Amino acid sequence: MEHLPDFQVQRPASIAEAVKLRAEAADSRYLAGGTDMVVNIRRGIEQPRTLVDLTAIAELEAIETDGHGLTIGAAVTLDTLARHEVVRRDYAAVAEAAGAVAGPTHRRYGTVGGNLCLDTRCLYYNQSEWWRRSNAYCLKKAGETCHVAPGGKICFATFSGDLAPALLVHGAEVELTGVGGTRRIPLAELYRDDGMDHLTLEAGELLTAVRLPSESAGVKSGYAKSRIRGAIDFPLAGVAVALGQENGRITSLRVALTAVNPSPRMVDGTDKLNGKPLDDISLDELREMVRTAAKPMRTTTVPPWYRRRVVGVLARRLAARLAGR
Repeated sequence: MEHLPDFQVQRPASIAEAVKLRAEAADSRYLAGGTDMVVNIRRGIEQPRTLVDLTAIAELEAIETDGHGLTIGAAVTLDTLARHEVVRRDYAAVAEAAGAVAGPTHRRYGTVGGNLCLDTRCLYYNQSEWWRRSNAYCLKKAGETCHVAPGGKICFATFSGDLAPALLVHGAEVELTGVGGTRRIPLAELYRDDGMDHLTLEAGELLTAVRLPSESAGVKSGYAKSRIRGAIDFPLAGVAVALGQENGRITSLRVALTAVNPSPRMVDGTDKLNGKPLDDISLDELREMVRTAAKPMRTTTVPPWYRRRVVGVLARRLAARLAGR
């Protein structure tokens, strides 16, 4: 059995205090729900000497509406988000994605910010210390070789958060706070296509809120995923779709993927379907666009070709459901 190492826990009461504490200790980490961080600490993947516990910061737990959209605090739990009346009504894909994460207990503790900042995952990385050591570690952590692509120098560990694609199709932005102040960026700009360094957060920066614009409220949207078991497991492939239609023809179509690349990503080229009916021809074209955008590698127990095919099927079925087919 692996044991947690010794560490100190700080419990600030404000965002400013949390950022200050994080800046004072280079080997510290933020802790919210802990459903991923604590597991990584137990496995020796993360070894912080200080944890900055965010659970006493009330402003991170609010969901608020105004004339410009919806603001979701980063410490809002996934269970709360999935059940929230406004989210379910106006941003359905977000509620569906939150309700699809792991199992009920995980959702009671896991948070919005934690799911968006989830570490990338790989069959060779998310293992115990003795297992990783016996395989000479890997390029992402302490090693020199990527076991997925031994001849390369790029990490293909996969981003597997469920919320990101659902928020992307609704045009979400995120608020980030650091010692230099607060900035807001499109959610897509939070990510890099690099399994070893997949977040663009500056040192010590904290994701504090997600902003959903009023313009995308009420757009038909949904989220679907494939996983080995119906609960607990991370997605093997996940897709979010937001669909606008008028007189039976597509007016807008936004699609985003997770678990098939080192970062969540929008699917390019879907605007080519604008003005067309969402018939079998359009649905097949959408499926192929999605498969082209998906670049899975051998980071799970399931073959890459299977994940690519599945994500295309998920997108096609989801778009058809939103169209009422």
